[in-house]
Amino acid sequence: MSTTRGGAVRIGISGWRYAPWRGSFYPPGLPQRRELEHAATAMSSIEINGSFYALQRPESYRAWAAQTPPGFVFSVKGGRFITHMKKLADVDTPLANFFASGVLALGDKLGPVLWQLPPVLGFDADRLARFFDALPRTTAAAAELATRHDERLDDRAWTTTDADRPLRHALEVRHASFVTPAFVDLLRRHGIGLVVADTAGRWPFLEDVTADFVYVRLHGDTELYVSGYDDAALDTWAARIRGWRAGEPFVGGPVAAPPGSVAVDPPPAPDGRDVYVYFDNDVKVRAPFDAMALADRLGVAPVRPDAHSGEPGPAPA
Repeated sequence: MSTTRGGAVRIGISGWRYAPWRGSFYPPGLPQRRELEHAATAMSSIEINGSFYALQRPESYRAWAAQTPPGFVFSVKGGRFITHMKKLADVDTPLANFFASGVLALGDKLGPVLWQLPPVLGFDADRLARFFDALPRTTAAAAELATRHDERLDDRAWTTTDADRPLRHALEVRHASFVTPAFVDLLRRHGIGLVVADTAGRWPFLEDVTADFVYVRLHGDTELYVSGYDDAALDTWAARIRGWRAGEPFVGGPVAAPPGSVAVDPPPAPDGRDVYVYFDNDVKVRAPFDAMALADRLGVAPVRPDAHSGEPGPAPA
């Protein structure tokens, strides 16, 4: 993490429990229960993915918080029941269940909440606006919403927060109809971050700044979930991140809303913007090594253990 010359930059991975990483990123013999602890020595943030597939439990979130160092931050991926099955409609109770499942037990390690839409869901301004209006914008509001969970969580709900903090939300889209100024205008009006998603050309790639932070997901440079990022690609991403961190609203990439095309300008950032970056190219064990290489370029890598305590080795060829 860095707070110099602008906002904080956090670079990490999407998930951490991958069998092919064992013996490569994770040292041989490292117990599975210590994999998160090890990953947290190499990066300053991790995206929790299990929450997308099913409601987790408060004890899991508490354990994850305890296994990571002070200052570490998790982003949390919203449930697919909300995004893929309900398609953002009639989600008051599902949202309450999601926030009651233990998300707030992360305490001050809770970062943005990621909402990833399915490729079949196109742009519908009214549907999105209703969903955005339902999202809690503080941890206190999330705790109040959590009290409205249904009976399935009666014996396992977490409905309190240790402090009232702002709560950020980011949206990742996967349908070409979102490439319109109207979408960007809507995000800015609601303060929702547009995910800059590199998907090897499969889904929209947009760099519109729509909130007081930028959220980046790197799924693969040339092959989705598989290919790594070479030195030139990492240099390009480092340059983008420096611009966002400094508060620049445009860093030269593709946007759906060029300057002056919508009523709502990018939110001002006199002190810079926080930037969250997560590598999701996990198939060939590229993600953790690419994350560490990018963090090194930006000078935001955490202090890592030495070779005697399990420093990750070089990236596999």
